[in-house]
Amino acid sequence: MKKIVSFFLLLVSALANAQSSGTAPTASPAERSMAEANKAINKKPTQYAGYNLLAMALARRARETSDVKFYGQAEDALKKSFELAPANLDGEKIRVWLLLGRHEFPAALQAAQALNKRVPDDVLVYGFLTDANAELGNYDAAEKAAQWMLDLRPGNLPGMTRAAYLRELFGDLEGALELMNMAYQSTPPTETEDRAWILSQIGHLHLMSGDSKAAETTLQQALALFPGYHYALGNLAKVRIVEKRYPEAVDLLQQRYRRPPHAENLYDLAEALELSGRPEEAKKAFVEFETKSLQEAVRKDNSSRELIFFYADHAHQPAQALQVAEQERAWRHDVYTLDAHAWALHLNGKDKAARVEIETALKVGVRDPRMLRHAAEIALAAGDRSAADHYLQGAEVPNAIASGQTAAR
Repeated sequence: MKKIVSFFLLLVSALANAQSSGTAPTASPAERSMAEANKAINKKPTQYAGYNLLAMALARRARETSDVKFYGQAEDALKKSFELAPANLDGEKIRVWLLLGRHEFPAALQAAQALNKRVPDDVLVYGFLTDANAELGNYDAAEKAAQWMLDLRPGNLPGMTRAAYLRELFGDLEGALELMNMAYQSTPPTETEDRAWILSQIGHLHLMSGDSKAAETTLQQALALFPGYHYALGNLAKVRIVEKRYPEAVDLLQQRYRRPPHAENLYDLAEALELSGRPEEAKKAFVEFETKSLQEAVRKDNSSRELIFFYADHAHQPAQALQVAEQERAWRHDVYTLDAHAWALHLNGKDKAARVEIETALKVGVRDPRMLRHAAEIALAAGDRSAADHYLQGAEVPNAIASGQTAAR
């Protein structure tokens, strides 16, 4: 499960207003919502609303823990909701939410478009359209949907976080930071996981802007607010890598990999082990990563981008990298998929096609340093040193590192 889960920021509070009375004070926001939903179901088992609340709470718990098992449980709750009230509107919204969480972006887009026709003034439905279009690489459509969110309800939190993600993709890091800070200030203190997620994104944006000190401060705030938070751990590890404090990065990534052990998180850990001068452990981790990644390749929620770079940069199997890249490129065209495909094309000697692909990605405005370095090498292979120098200058943001990050995933 990738960071796309974070696209669902504050949907629970927008669709429901569950109270936390009677639950343990140490329970997370999702756990409190789960308890309240179960109370509602026990009180009125023949009403669908309680099952919708439970489905939302379980999906939120999936984001808190990075554990996809909660999506399956959410789908079971939603099934019961539809048995009691077929095609109920809140249930249909949650269904799209779950499709997005499982990275079924084409299906999510189709379902969101149908909902948009049914309720053309619903802010959250425009949020779903933003999410699905952004992940598929339909950035004009994503921007239009995000603008509708802000036009319909100026200053709404889901609209601001989505707009911030698009600002980042379009190269406006300052604008993205401004929006994320506004969202943080507007988020209730009780919503600790939401606030930790926003802080994690702010930390990421500071790092991409070259301010590792601000990133460190913000990410530590996120971890104080929500201890062990997997998004904050991952971004703080990137700070440590920038600082060349590789053993500390390994420790942070080991913590994240235990919450629970996803293949893409293992890939990051393997790279950190390699940087830390632990080649045998890195090799073992890469072998395990490849096995796990291939096992999940049949799902849309996979680690295929990491698998492409594993074959390209570590296993030195360019043909395998290109095969996986073409499978991903066949169904989504976001900038990060285009970058991975371009890199695989380049390593297979297909530099003309690689250059078209990487330039298509960069036209969006994205300022990802790794992507710019790829563009530089591809341009150099094509004999265009001037373009290569231009891309390298763009990649030399102080302390910045490649993100590959989805936002509000």
